[in-house]
Amino acid sequence: MEKRRVVITGLGAVTPVGNTIDEIWANLVKGNSGIDYITKVNKDDFPAKVAGEIKDWDPSIYMDKKDAKRMDLFTQYAVASAKMALEDAKLEITDDIAPRVGVWVGSGIGGMATYEEQFHKFIEKGYKRVSPFFVPMLIPDMASGQISIQFGAKGINNCSVTACASGANSIGDAFKVIERGDADYMITGGAEAPLTNMAFAGFSSARALSFNDDPKTASRPFDKNRDGFVMGEGSGILILESLESAQKRGAKVYAELVGYGSAGDAYHITSPAPEGEGASRAMNQAIEDAGIDVQAIDYVNAHGTSTELNDSFETLAIKHVFGEHAYNLAVSSTKSMTGHLLGAAGAVEAIACIKALGDNVIPPTINYETPDPDCDLDYVPNKAKEKELTFTLSNSLGFGGHNVALIFKKYQG
Repeated sequence: MEKRRVVITGLGAVTPVGNTIDEIWANLVKGNSGIDYITKVNKDDFPAKVAGEIKDWDPSIYMDKKDAKRMDLFTQYAVASAKMALEDAKLEITDDIAPRVGVWVGSGIGGMATYEEQFHKFIEKGYKRVSPFFVPMLIPDMASGQISIQFGAKGINNCSVTACASGANSIGDAFKVIERGDADYMITGGAEAPLTNMAFAGFSSARALSFNDDPKTASRPFDKNRDGFVMGEGSGILILESLESAQKRGAKVYAELVGYGSAGDAYHITSPAPEGEGASRAMNQAIEDAGIDVQAIDYVNAHGTSTELNDSFETLAIKHVFGEHAYNLAVSSTKSMTGHLLGAAGAVEAIACIKALGDNVIPPTINYETPDPDCDLDYVPNKAKEKELTFTLSNSLGFGGHNVALIFKKYQG
């Protein structure tokens, strides 16, 4: 059976660098950081002091206040992003098409804030004071569930939970649903709201977070003096659609999604496989799935967390896959500006890849000051670069050894 072509017709996101696509993209291109001192926990209780927080959040703009109270923050972010993306795509989910509209939205952690809040109530006042909405607010699949309920999408409804690869896996899995003909439209991406005491404590204890006290320079992917990632929160949602459907309804098309690779390290719970072996296989799978040569890729949006092992091993993986072409590639990490959005990262970075294709502009890796001999590619340091782009690739790598690569192509009809 011939594969159906899949295009992106709508985008929506809330991130530390903005709550609309236009604002987010403008800030990424300008190299503006959304990282600041954390306010959602007492920073004096932790060695890590900074985070990428959503600013000026008002869920009532996007949903009923009563509904919002029954959602954890990560679900609110997802529903808001989905509303933006559907409006952007001008897609009205009528009874006729509802069974052909699916939802696949991932989250790495789910309702961590809800868990903490309700656990305190349980300890202090007993089980009767625990909210009856505790479990539905906590579970990671509720972003997908609530999007389906709020907008009437009755097709396949799923959630990929693969740590920091959750958003990317969800997009890839949704892509395959349309490609094989099981849906015509997919609302897909990732959402995360992890800025809580326990998440901050866990990552601080694991020494995974940057302890740099300067918010604007703490996230420094590929820089020799990087010392850990900066946690962020937010959501990114894409509307995927069969090309046939998009053409039939005269939808604008941002780009085409053409390749998906997903591979396991089978190595370690937190450390990437030596030399990024799993990441290499995911990229090779995506390139094979897209049916293109490695030289066709113009830009890689790296996972680029600003941790010692990730950045050096991802660089090695890119070299293994692309050979000499690795030195012709532009490679940047938008996490230098947003922080690491965990399960939402892959979705927001997919949006960056799509916008880069449309504008032929590559967002920079900011805070790149001291070259690392182990990281010797073109990381688009500190300033955006104009470049004619045809194919972009986005990497997402997660605890547990999850490796995902997505390939987007400039839409040419």
